[in-house]
Amino acid sequence: MNASIPARSVDSGAPSVAVDRLVKRFGPFVAVDGVTFDTAPGEIFGLLGPNGSGKSTTIRMLCGLLRPTSGRATVAGIDVAAEPEAVRQHIGYMSQKFSLYQDLTVVENLRFFGGMYGVPAADLAARIKWAVAMADLDGREAALARDLAGGWKQRLALGCAVLHRPPIVFLDEPTSGVDPMSRRRFWDLIHQMSDDGVTVFVTTHYMEEAEYCNRLALIARGRMVALGRPSELKHRFAAGALLRVQCEPLGAAAEAVRSAPGVIEAAIFGSGLHLVAATDLSFDGLRRYLAERGVRVSSIEHIEPTLEDVFVSVTRDPAGGAARGQ
Repeated sequence: MNASIPARSVDSGAPSVAVDRLVKRFGPFVAVDGVTFDTAPGEIFGLLGPNGSGKSTTIRMLCGLLRPTSGRATVAGIDVAAEPEAVRQHIGYMSQKFSLYQDLTVVENLRFFGGMYGVPAADLAARIKWAVAMADLDGREAALARDLAGGWKQRLALGCAVLHRPPIVFLDEPTSGVDPMSRRRFWDLIHQMSDDGVTVFVTTHYMEEAEYCNRLALIARGRMVALGRPSELKHRFAAGALLRVQCEPLGAAAEAVRSAPGVIEAAIFGSGLHLVAATDLSFDGLRRYLAERGVRVSSIEHIEPTLEDVFVSVTRDPAGGAARGQ
């Protein structure tokens, strides 16, 4: 979003989104279980978790599309349960399927969403021109949405979602199924919106994307198990030294190393193992222990924790992780 299409502002002294013990049940199934956080204007806030963890359900409640079972949430100062229609006038929402009408052209999609969001007629032409340029679709205005490549569809859907200059944008798995270059360009647009004061919510299961967020909430089984900046999370949850062990056979090594003296946690990462170990663990001792069990070790080295290491660690201990993440 550029200076010619500024976002509508919200009170800069108040959270743009505030969530307090939010719960959503579908019969006996608890999809979202007591989630609490808030966000500031201009913040890029990520919800990171596997499919089925409750990320999309949380987003849909915040967008006024699902009514919470209990708890409270406000978006742009508006209660999502009491005034869902008012919430939807202050947000942009982009779903996993890009929310486009496949049988409409680029311009027809933009006109439709402009009308749905109540963009004034006097402003619509300028905003459509901006959205076409932002999506790099100059010369393709008459193309049907179904004929566009994935990256173009993605950026067109974003343009449709922000034509009305919302102060808060929700992007639900927005880069799923697009190529790496399109994904990177899309994140450039997200950072541009953030620079213009727009709060951007992003759900993702891509660990590398999560690094682009200002703050992250890690979600597992409907619960928020960690909250903080990516760098904070990686250091906060490093319970000991993190090691990469290249060895074979990998399956036998993963089974054997979990009971090795000084090893706190172990998981397979790619073609090797990541271990959380006591800081005084002897590399030679670990080599001998594994060799006695038929495992050949080619290398052991200290590494910096990744968000994937954090996520594996905290989701193995939901109660402990939730306590540490608050």
